[in-house]
Amino acid sequence: MTFEREIETAARAARAAGATIMELYGHVEAEMKGLGDPVTEADRRCNEQIVRALRSAFPEDGIVAEESKDDPSVRTRRGRVWFVDPLDGTKEFLAKNGEFSVMVGLAVDGVAKVGAVYRPEGDVLWTATPHGATREAAGVRTAVRVSTRAETRQARMVSSRSHREPVLDRMRAELGIVAERASGSVGLKVGLIVDDLADLYVHPSGHARLWDTCAPEAILVAAGGRMTDCHGRPIRYDVDDARCTDGIVASNGLVHDVVVAWTAAAIS
Repeated sequence: MTFEREIETAARAARAAGATIMELYGHVEAEMKGLGDPVTEADRRCNEQIVRALRSAFPEDGIVAEESKDDPSVRTRRGRVWFVDPLDGTKEFLAKNGEFSVMVGLAVDGVAKVGAVYRPEGDVLWTATPHGATREAAGVRTAVRVSTRAETRQARMVSSRSHREPVLDRMRAELGIVAERASGSVGLKVGLIVDDLADLYVHPSGHARLWDTCAPEAILVAAGGRMTDCHGRPIRYDVDDARCTDGIVASNGLVHDVVVAWTAAAIS
């Protein structure tokens, strides 16, 4: 399959949601839906907007969205399932630092295949199908490809601005990683990797959900990289539990096995 209609729909929905986010930027307040887990009117409104667009275009597909009620049977009984994070990086949205994104991904038979990640501030869109990944900025679309760095001592790591784990300090010391930058949004971290501005992202805790990983994984894999859990196992999207309980390792692929060997031992 070419997935042309799918990626066009995902990209259009992500851009439209991004426009809504920017209309509300700096004009909404947060509620807490859990400890340290804010939600805003922007999250909810964009969630409804994207779900409506996907349901209209692909009525037979399943949809799993962060601000919708979770029904595990949607993931386990449908061959095609969309995963939507309408505002990834709500804390960054509230902090007004620009590090947030809209993420729309499609998994087919449990594997991420199509992804659109849109950064409203700066108007940057990353998209991918199994045929390749692209970045569009200032009206110019270019193919993206991960770096060829194969040594962890040369690797550039990107870490979470709001959820950085202390174990990463030990990982940096033991693997010799000297370069690190922080960013909000899983999608934007993967954007840094496919833009050859970073080589590695590790999220060792189980806070992430499948809507955090589907679109970024599709883009990363299409650009030549890898995403697994911290034990090196593939992330499956046809499972009951939406939590990524064993963390995330995303990389250019060449440093992946070394990093996974370290994280698997560290979190066991």
